[in-house]
Amino acid sequence: MEFTYLGRSGLKVSRLCLGTMNFGYYTDEKESFRIMDAALEAGINFFDTADAYGGGKENRGLTEKIIGKWFAQGGARREKVVLATKVYSSMPDSNDGPNEKAGLSAYKIRRHLEASLKRLQTDHIELYQMHHIDENVTWDELWDVFEALTYQGKIVYTGSSNFAAWHLAQAQAAAKSRNFLGVVSEQHKYNLACRLPELEVLPAARALGIGVIAYSPIGGGMLGGDVNSTKTKSRKSNLYIQKQIEKHRDQLVSYSKFCQKKGENEADIALAWILTNPAITAPIIGPRTLEQFENSLHALEI
Repeated sequence: MEFTYLGRSGLKVSRLCLGTMNFGYYTDEKESFRIMDAALEAGINFFDTADAYGGGKENRGLTEKIIGKWFAQGGARREKVVLATKVYSSMPDSNDGPNEKAGLSAYKIRRHLEASLKRLQTDHIELYQMHHIDENVTWDELWDVFEALTYQGKIVYTGSSNFAAWHLAQAQAAAKSRNFLGVVSEQHKYNLACRLPELEVLPAARALGIGVIAYSPIGGGMLGGDVNSTKTKSRKSNLYIQKQIEKHRDQLVSYSKFCQKKGENEADIALAWILTNPAITAPIIGPRTLEQFENSLHALEI
C-alpha cells in the first residue's frame, strides 16, 4: 500500500480510501465486516463514512452502527483506522425539533457528533467533515465549534465536502485569522466523466494545501466496463446511471477499447487515472462485495 499526507497536515493516509456508503444498504453486516478486515489486511488505513449513510431516511446512522460493531470486535481495529465521517444531513431525532433540517449550526454539529461517536463506539473522529456548505452559518460560528471540539479531543482534523473553490478560500481565510488549521481536506465528485473540479476546486485545493478525496471515481459504475448493464438494487440509481451511459455511450465504447489494448479493465484504469493527479490524496472506493474490493487494489499497480 502507498501512503501520502492528508493535505498540509502531518497525517499519512493510504492512497485508497475505503468508502462505506453501501454498508447496511446494498451490503449486509457480515459482508461489510469481511470488506473492512480485508482493507486493513491490504494496508488501507483510511475509512470514510457519514452519519446519514444506511439507505433511506429511516435507516440513517446504520452504516456508522455497522462500523462501530466491527470496531467493538477488538484486535486494535479502531487504533489502526483513520476514521472520517460527516455532518449536515437531517437525522431521525425527534429531540432536534425545528433544528431537525439539514444544516451546520454549532448546536447541530455538537449533537450529531455525539450521536456519531455513540454509533461508532469510539471517543473521537480523526476527520470530521462538513458534508455540504451551509450559507446560513457564519465561519465564526463554524470555527468556534470545530476549534472547541478539536481542543476537547473529540475530533482531530476538520474537512469539507462538496464545497466550491471560493468556499474553501473563505474557510481558510477565516481560520487563518483565528490561528486555526482550518480545512485539511475536501471530498469532491471527480472521475473521467466529471472533470469540472479541474477548473477551480483542484487548483484552489492545491494552492491552499487542502487534500482532495475523490468520490464516485468510477461514476457510480458507469466507468466499470459494461455499458449495457447497471446492476443495482436502487431503481432510481439504475435509471440515472443508465441515462449517463446513453449520454456518454460513444465515449464509453472508445474507452473500453482503449482499456482492452492496455490489457486492463475499465474500473482499474479509471482509478489509476485519478491517482496520477497531484491534487488528489485518495479516491474513495465503495465496494458492495469483497470481490469488488479485492479487484480495486490492482489500480495501485497500474
